[in-house]
Amino acid sequence: MHDERRRIEERVQRLHDQRIKTAIYAATVPLEVEAWQAPGEPVPFAEAAGASYAPFAMGTPWGPPWGTTWFRMRGQVPSEWAGRRVEAVIDLGFVGDWPGNQAEALVHLTDGRPLKAVNPLNQYVPIANPAVGGEEIDYLVEAASNPDILANDFAAPTPLGDVLTAGDKPLYTFQRADIAILDEDVWHLDLDIQVLRELMLELGEHDPRRHEIMHALDRAMDLLDLDDISGSAASVRELLQPALAKPAHASAHIVSGVGHAHIDSAWLWPIRETKRKTSRTFSNVTSLADEYEEFVFACSQAQQYEWVRDNYPHVWARIQESVKKGQWAPVGGMWVEADGNLPGGEALARQLIHGKRFFIEHFGIETKGVWLPDSFGYTAAYPQLARLAGNEWFLTQKISWNQTNRFPHHTFWWEGIDGTRIFTHFPPVDTYNARFSGEEMARAVRNYQEKGGATRSLAPFGWGDGGGGPTREIMERARRLKDLEGSARVEVEHPDAFFAKAREEYPDAPVWVGELYLELHRATYTSQARTKQGNRRSEHRLREAELWATTAALHAPGYAYPYAKLDRLWKTVLLHQFHDILPGSSIAWVHREAEAEYARVAQELEELTAEAVAALGAGGTRVFNTSPFDRAEVIRTAAGAPAYAEVPANGSAPVAVADPPQPVTVSGRVLDNGLVRVEVAEDGTVASVRDLRAGGREVLADKGNLLRLHTDLPNYWDAWDVDKHYRNRYTDLLDADSVTVVEEDPLLGAIRVERSFGKGSKITQTITLRAGSPRIDFETDIDWHEAEKFLKAGFPVDIRAPYSSAEIQFGHIQRPTHTNTSWEAARFEVSGHRWVHIAEPGYGVAVINDSTYGHDVSRTVRDDGGTTTTVRLSLVRAPRVPDPGADQGRHRFTYSLLPGATIDDAVAEGYALNLPLRVAEAAGAPEPVVSVDGEGVTVEAVKLADDESGDVVVRLYESRGGRAEGVLRTGFPLAGAQVTDLLERPLEDAELVDGGVPVALRPFQIVTLRLRRG
Repeated sequence: MHDERRRIEERVQRLHDQRIKTAIYAATVPLEVEAWQAPGEPVPFAEAAGASYAPFAMGTPWGPPWGTTWFRMRGQVPSEWAGRRVEAVIDLGFVGDWPGNQAEALVHLTDGRPLKAVNPLNQYVPIANPAVGGEEIDYLVEAASNPDILANDFAAPTPLGDVLTAGDKPLYTFQRADIAILDEDVWHLDLDIQVLRELMLELGEHDPRRHEIMHALDRAMDLLDLDDISGSAASVRELLQPALAKPAHASAHIVSGVGHAHIDSAWLWPIRETKRKTSRTFSNVTSLADEYEEFVFACSQAQQYEWVRDNYPHVWARIQESVKKGQWAPVGGMWVEADGNLPGGEALARQLIHGKRFFIEHFGIETKGVWLPDSFGYTAAYPQLARLAGNEWFLTQKISWNQTNRFPHHTFWWEGIDGTRIFTHFPPVDTYNARFSGEEMARAVRNYQEKGGATRSLAPFGWGDGGGGPTREIMERARRLKDLEGSARVEVEHPDAFFAKAREEYPDAPVWVGELYLELHRATYTSQARTKQGNRRSEHRLREAELWATTAALHAPGYAYPYAKLDRLWKTVLLHQFHDILPGSSIAWVHREAEAEYARVAQELEELTAEAVAALGAGGTRVFNTSPFDRAEVIRTAAGAPAYAEVPANGSAPVAVADPPQPVTVSGRVLDNGLVRVEVAEDGTVASVRDLRAGGREVLADKGNLLRLHTDLPNYWDAWDVDKHYRNRYTDLLDADSVTVVEEDPLLGAIRVERSFGKGSKITQTITLRAGSPRIDFETDIDWHEAEKFLKAGFPVDIRAPYSSAEIQFGHIQRPTHTNTSWEAARFEVSGHRWVHIAEPGYGVAVINDSTYGHDVSRTVRDDGGTTTTVRLSLVRAPRVPDPGADQGRHRFTYSLLPGATIDDAVAEGYALNLPLRVAEAAGAPEPVVSVDGEGVTVEAVKLADDESGDVVVRLYESRGGRAEGVLRTGFPLAGAQVTDLLERPLEDAELVDGGVPVALRPFQIVTLRLRRG
């Protein structure tokens, strides 16, 4: 037989694209359209319904960036169309090939009920089936003219990322608003041909099935009447049925299809637009559920449900009904799909607590898994936290984006830092916006790395980010692929069902231990530093407010614990931990609003804390310690003078309750407090740090606190990525404008270094040493005006450290300092929380920070044979896409060097730097709510139980990485205690001994105790 593949394939493609697709709508009549441009921000339906509309013609430009245009569309179904499937078809002037992130609309009936959305690949609105002759159509359509930020492929900065800079030039040209007959035979033929053609092109050139499909399609094109596509469609479909009816091989891979619409809670649009995106997509989804009884849609992010509940009650009611039918599956169990690295430990716990509670309260459903497809790496604390919240499985996809190393598994057990394991899956289809194309199905089978051990994978399908979610075309593809020779089999089902089957067939799946590090998007640890600082400080202010509110509730008659306010503030912070807000990868509008929200949160939490402390009574000046460790340190009083205090963990004490230790001396540029001696060089770097407790050991191998300015232009994704070549071009900031002693007191000494550099940028650093502490603080004030630059602060330490330890949620992880393998070399930029620690046997050093997450650790061997291990903190970047002004302006933060530090020291000083002692007027000295006898048992949270029972809830963890035993004691009469899950539900009774609760923890174990007051 002659090889005619090229002729047939090209013929099929042309007839499909140019004749069949264009015949899907058999007849059309235009709708009458009027328009009203809403001024400013979006308006409620009632206001739009009462507005004055003007005639609007097709082909007219509309929609300034971030604007809202309401269209009134009216018409009548022709009486002769009775019995046909009739739809409204609306093309707002969609651009490019991006199915979301541009113009979108929500169609309402005149009584305000949302009907369905209109999106680039989902342009229809059902009218009737069968249509009633003469039916009147009257719609109010809310259309959003959101700019397509991705239009230039992120190649250059754009002013469109903020309503303040975007201008008012119309973005779109309205193309179509018709009433149309959907020719169902042609529509189904279109899908038949798509599925067969795509399958054919993925099969091998010598596969008989490929040739069978090719010749069937060729014969079908012979049967197609080009002058009467509609009239011949049914017979063409009949000819193709044998090719579509052949069953899949018995060993065919099984793809569990789960409807999905990944909607970023903010990204290339502000939060206010996400509220509307969810209403549009969820309207589409509930409409699709009515058409396809087998349809199942998985949806995470309780915050998005709450927005719909509060703003779109009709859509909310439809969601509730779909959940009851089993077609809508709440998943994920988190408040939002948070960043996987940066939220603090308690914040990550609250993500799970608030998310799971929402689904239990509103749907009676306890979600079973963590659904987090699109975060930028995943902390090794996740397995334990997920299981403590009652989850059984974990899903993500993003690790497939690794630049260097291919992750070796798709289905596996993921083991966290404490030994907890959770069953985990990465969809080999390699997307969370699948559409069941032939290429996607072949890719899923080709990629799947569990062949021979397991047979099934999961595929989330549907258009995200404003694309409207799953479509009827995708559902039709799934039906055709349910059992089709040459393809994987598709089963549309609940993700819980997939995970149950996957675990049953593959119980001995391989184990991956430790973090899931994404070898990409490493700059998300640093970009938009003010957003990250707002998060860090909010987390610690929430801890402070909860502790002192609990103290006041226990000891101050008449004080009411602020349950509702704390709940609301927590949810605000959790929202901004979304994986495109906290990482710094959103447009300018998002980060401008985030900074304003963090300022508001800070003010409210300051007021709550002040109210709680004031409730304890007035009568003297006291110091309040929110840290879980006893503290003896220099503070500043309300008047600004230095003072010294010893304060118990979680408690308070008067100022100057102890004699100050050896005083600080200042001699030239040398600070000395009897513990360490610090010499500042003429160029403002740290020339020497001597640890006097270790016999005068020199800590540094070279200039300390070396500020290095790197050129920073990644290959792509400016705000997300820092590529390895950034290291190759840099300038060391060694020209100091001034080096001045600014404080010389027995309790503290300080030297200020001022520098100017670059495009008008300035850095002022105050290097401070306090009596009684070896910690050296670098209080930093930067006025930053650079572009495409990356600023690091380096500490080259004379230590041969085989690995670094970085704090993560409820513990720490160790990473090698060598680069023996490509896996280690790929970790050239990593994340951590409050501290990084390096050590050799007998001696260690910690670098501590109050708002920095990114860092790198490397080591070199010197000419003298010694080893230098260098820790560098990533301070600030200057990406220009998607926010051209990212990080510009003022930054204020502190980082510290802690010589002679153990892991215990790093943990304690990390808390201390992030939880400054509070000086306030208060009378009594109530005992701390809780205290712990024993080393390594660290109190992470103290609060009243969320059920408002008055019980006290305490979250503890083992912080050193070893076993720990201790006794938890309370500052109130204790009647009983229970160990609970994260949601404060009892797991077992806890023993009481001598009025305390004995605690025994394995390495990094988290325990939540619920304490009943006597």
